[in-house]
Amino acid sequence: MTNNDVVPELTNGEFESFMKEKIGFLDFFAEWCMPCTIMSPIIDDLSESFKGKIKFGKINVDDNHKIAQKFEVSSIPTFVLIKDSKVVERLSGSVTQDELEEVLNRHL
Repeated sequence: MTNNDVVPELTNGEFESFMKEKIGFLDFFAEWCMPCTIMSPIIDDLSESFKGKIKFGKINVDDNHKIAQKFEVSSIPTFVLIKDSKVVERLSGSVTQDELEEVLNRHL
């Protein structure tokens, strides 16, 4: 994670408290993944737009294998929306900001 990222990177310990949030958005990524790098500013923008409504977090799949396995992440980027501790939406690959925004609004 670079210093200018808005969305915090979660480790195994932080992940447990994150899961207690009413609505959470997880961005599964890797440093070497170009589509992940392209999506990062979009995720940062959305985290600002939905501040106080949806909690955002990033999971580095190289550093957090267990979390990635738990969510059956087989390709990156993968985005998972969790509501009341259940996965309600899952998207993989590059998507537009509008598409993600529509998904997020649908679950508010």
